[in-house]
Amino acid sequence: MRVRVQLLGGFSVSLDDQPIPTAAWRRDRGAALVKLLAVTRSHRIHREQVMEAFWPDLDPEAAGANLRKAIHFARRALGTHELIEQTAEIIALAPAADLEIDVEAFETAARLALRGEDIAACEAAADLYTGDLLPDDPYVDWFETPRQALRQRYAAVLRAGKLWQRLIAMDPADEQAQCALMQSALDAGNRAEAIRLFNQLSECLRIDLGVGPGAETVKLYEKALAVPSIDPVGLSDRIRASLAWGLLHLQSGDFAKAGQVGKETRELAMGAGLAREVGEASALIGLVAHMQGQWRELFRAEFIEWVRSNPAFVSNVFDGHLCLAEFCLCSAKGHHDIAASARELLSVAEGAGSVAGRGLASLVLGEAALFSGQLAEAERMLTEAEKLYAQVGAVAGRVLALQRLTELALARRQKWQAGRLIHRATTLAQSSWLAPHLLISLKGLEVRAAATPERIAETIREGDRMLSSGCNCQPCSMTFRTAAAVALAEAGEIEQVNRRLDEAERVAGMWNGGPWVAAVWEARGVQRRAERNETRAVAAFEEAATRFAALGRPIDEVRCRERMANPA
Repeated sequence: MRVRVQLLGGFSVSLDDQPIPTAAWRRDRGAALVKLLAVTRSHRIHREQVMEAFWPDLDPEAAGANLRKAIHFARRALGTHELIEQTAEIIALAPAADLEIDVEAFETAARLALRGEDIAACEAAADLYTGDLLPDDPYVDWFETPRQALRQRYAAVLRAGKLWQRLIAMDPADEQAQCALMQSALDAGNRAEAIRLFNQLSECLRIDLGVGPGAETVKLYEKALAVPSIDPVGLSDRIRASLAWGLLHLQSGDFAKAGQVGKETRELAMGAGLAREVGEASALIGLVAHMQGQWRELFRAEFIEWVRSNPAFVSNVFDGHLCLAEFCLCSAKGHHDIAASARELLSVAEGAGSVAGRGLASLVLGEAALFSGQLAEAERMLTEAEKLYAQVGAVAGRVLALQRLTELALARRQKWQAGRLIHRATTLAQSSWLAPHLLISLKGLEVRAAATPERIAETIREGDRMLSSGCNCQPCSMTFRTAAAVALAEAGEIEQVNRRLDEAERVAGMWNGGPWVAAVWEARGVQRRAERNETRAVAAFEEAATRFAALGRPIDEVRCRERMANPA
């Protein structure tokens, strides 16, 4: 019998060229056993290794019973007893069959191609890589190491074969590939394509709190701008180059130069009427101040100046500061200090007749009220903020107001209302230059608002695809990361939870004690309860509740204490 197992790009098994129907794998643990055996080099594994991988917290007797069931379900799906062989303590996959696994075919071809450094061989090997290893199991621990090893081997084949387009498809932030394609476009006289490639790279890198292209990439971009052409270079392209240099100065620690570039670029953008570029330059100015611990002082000064003297670009400037304002709201000191500042700024905005200024101050005050458990006040201020932002066409602020109103609806257990708000906010967010910040956060709320297990699972898959694109703000992804971990733990999908929370802990560390650290503790509690470790679950919920209390977030604190008192 010939047995073919596909692991790259998805999981399937065929026997003598007849695929086994997907429905046959409805028992997840039977499929997981076949996947684990297929990934293992010899396709043989000791039964205790399987038990440790699948059921690390169960006693040997219970884990052994589960293993026997998994073997039974795997054999039933495969349609024959002999394809899962168990002798003594060893479990083997198709030991007497002609076993073909796509991973092994790719690795063999890749090894030969890299050894010979042959372009054609590299392309042929790359064709065998039909996708990442088991993409439908992105957070299963035992597949992560081979998945990353295969991705690295695939990247090496693409580099050796100079298959730059495929490399960018795998990693849009790969500067070597982008530079090679930019140079190729310039050599072909296609300046517009070189500019497009740079903008694509900048879009992906800039999203993650001030990371921009490297110096050589920026120089190549400027070379593209200098090429004579019947199509003149627009000011927006030159501003993009200036912003890239500003980010480089920021990364190197030359804050004075980065700040100067930000201010000069903003003046140029204002003169040209380029609203988005005004926002991006403002973001650079804000990041410089943030790095120096001076953002609040800068923002207060900018707010007062702009609401009084530059009404045309107020919304764009505020968009540039929006993420930093959210960062301050989520700081270890909590939201009370920035709420006090917002009350002062609301008075300034009202005196100046600034709708955009009133919108931002109302948003911050509404958020602070929400975090403080004052739901009626929060609803009033957030509704007002959304209305004011709509008047001036400020999409990002409006989406954020709708996001907080969604959280308020969820706190009141009004999932139907939350779903309506999410739909409105998502539609708006897609038109904003801050979409990579806004959409992934909304996806987390969508997980919480989903009414059925099927919709929860589909929403998590959609969020995972967004994260895998690499073009999302990491801090803004925390809403999704924690919501997905909690939902999966509550659904009993334990094997997907641990790696998700490990990654969430890394990102939460950016707050150094803020609410996302507490949220990860809460998710850990749900995880431990799902693992039937009640002692550790209660300890995690207590830690989360204590941290939320210290931040002045009573709704979150009460929820964690209710979890402690009411084991499922």
